[in-house]
Amino acid sequence: MKILLPLVFGLSLAISAAAQQATQYSLYMFNKAAYNPAYVGLDNLLTITGVYRKQWVDLVGSPTSQHVNMHMPLFFMSSGIGLAFQNDQLGVEQNLRPELMYSYQVPLSRKSLLSVGVGAGLFQKTLNGSDIRTPDGEYQDVFDHRDDVLSTANLSANANTLSAGIYYLSERLEVGLSTKNILEQKLEFDPTSIIPVRTYFFSAIAHLDLNSSLKLHPSAFVKSDILQTQIDFSALLQYNDNIMIGASFRGYSPTTIDAASIIGGWQLAENTRIIYSYDLTLSNLRNVSSGTHEILLTYALNKEIGKGVPPPIIYNPRF
Repeated sequence: MKILLPLVFGLSLAISAAAQQATQYSLYMFNKAAYNPAYVGLDNLLTITGVYRKQWVDLVGSPTSQHVNMHMPLFFMSSGIGLAFQNDQLGVEQNLRPELMYSYQVPLSRKSLLSVGVGAGLFQKTLNGSDIRTPDGEYQDVFDHRDDVLSTANLSANANTLSAGIYYLSERLEVGLSTKNILEQKLEFDPTSIIPVRTYFFSAIAHLDLNSSLKLHPSAFVKSDILQTQIDFSALLQYNDNIMIGASFRGYSPTTIDAASIIGGWQLAENTRIIYSYDLTLSNLRNVSSGTHEILLTYALNKEIGKGVPPPIIYNPRF
């Protein structure tokens, strides 16, 4: 067997499949618009964020993910708009997800607001059958999986997606709740189908001043499709709104343990920030991989866009 993960995925096509499909990111606290449409516009600036993640390095067919989003406020409408694009490669499977997002913001006090948001997009899944290798297949003179279900060509299917969320933002606390794949519209393959499962996200981030130059940002992130739930706990120290170091722990339950992350970042320029995470694999996959790398780059246009009155919270895009 040449490739394990593609084969497992290929065999799963023999039945109608449904599983938790949310992409894993360790730097979730710096990319909130990726999982909650209610966050778009809350930086009060035009913000562009790009993420690259290579999971389980050295394991053939392991996940590789790229995410890019851009969002900005519309002060005259007390709103925000954003656009996101997600690409995941998992063995022979590729997932593409473009999404358009909108949020509406309501001030609750002089230093807090509540935002509600929606997102609509497309989910395209492609299976490259020519990369599958089966134990009984023939791949020398002819190309034959010797399986009536597995295709030797590319299979592709599309489905519409819908997301929604709410986000509370204050000077010291941020809390968000969102859901993706609300429609659970089937991806129709022949002879089967795959359901993009509805997934729920909860996030909480606190901002604590330890002294005039040092800040602590503890956070928690929960992902769940009801059947499966994963929790991340993180803590970051920020020095002079510039240098950041921290750690994260993910995936603990009575039966599982996933990874611990080491996080570091700094402000490259007034408008540009870079963050890096290295995940130490704690599960049995540590025997066949050398960890996970993730890098995030953010650019914030530090100019007022549009007309209107900004909300009472002037969010600091450096965190």
